Amino acid sequence: MQLQTMGKVRDYLSQRAIFVVLIVLVIGIAIADPNFLAFSTLRDILQQSSTRAIIALGAAFILITGGVDLSAGRVVGLTAVISASMLQVDTYAAKFFPNLPEMHFMIPIMVGIAAGLIVGLVNGLIVAKLNVPPFIATLGTMVIVYGLNSIYFDMEPNQSQPIAGLRPEFTKLGSGYIDLGGGYSIPYIVLIAIAVAAVCWVIFNKTRLGKNMYAIGGNVQAAHVSGINVARNLVAIYAISGALYGIAGVLEAARTGGATNNYGNMYELDAIAACVVGGVSTAGGIGTVPGVMAGVLIFGVINYGLTFIGVSPYWQLIIKGLIIVAAVAFDVRKYMAKK
Repeated sequence: MQLQTMGKVRDYLSQRAIFVVLIVLVIGIAIADPNFLAFSTLRDILQQSSTRAIIALGAAFILITGGVDLSAGRVVGLTAVISASMLQVDTYAAKFFPNLPEMHFMIPIMVGIAAGLIVGLVNGLIVAKLNVPPFIATLGTMVIVYGLNSIYFDMEPNQSQPIAGLRPEFTKLGSGYIDLGGGYSIPYIVLIAIAVAAVCWVIFNKTRLGKNMYAIGGNVQAAHVSGINVARNLVAIYAISGALYGIAGVLEAARTGGATNNYGNMYELDAIAACVVGGVSTAGGIGTVPGVMAGVLIFGVINYGLTFIGVSPYWQLIIKGLIIVAAVAFDVRKYMAKK
């Protein structure tokens, strides 16, 4: 009976290992500096992690199908530059489009998100219709998108100058907050990330596309045989991921109050790492929204918390690398056990 109980506890902890790691990290840093548990610290971590969470959710769609998307970071940079270039105040001296009339701030936001969706759609078509492996397909679009973004960013009269002077109603999305009273507040960007996560959870768990996504990642041949239109589903999934990268890019421009063509550089690696640490299988077919969010928070706690207690950035890289390797090793072990 005791062995049976211990086995249940072990299985329970194994299935929720990501949350145990997160709690241990928070406790460890709090012991080193109790001020880490202040509400303002939690708010800052959530605010900084919000765009990364949206990118990671986009990457999770692709990983669950058994693919990988290396273009995510560059799509974030493209959409940040596009939206920011159309949202500068009229009085800004180095305006990207000097003669562009002021429009409702949601129009450039939708243009930026649409640009991300288009890149995702192209990725999906290359993978699904041309049968190019996702790694190669998205590696190619990563380079192309960065080139296109750099050409756009270098246009006259901007000539590769950082885009700044953004309209306050836009930057409020990234830096504004709802005052709860008593010194407590919730940033708008955190609420947006939670809403995006909720929509993704519904897609993952309550839609035919979500069920097909898991089926494709679990066994693509079986998915074909069961009547799933794999190509059509892959195109839709890549398009959704691109739109999520677009949302993240727009919010990143709003959060920082500007944009350059180097925004989003290497963000895709952080997103993939957060997904893997959060339980998304590298073999496809497995992954949850709560797990992805927990993975993002773990890296948020590492980046912010270890800096908070004065740990060298170089040691932070080592710790992050060890966590990634351990997570992948654990994932592979589970996969081999199932086989």
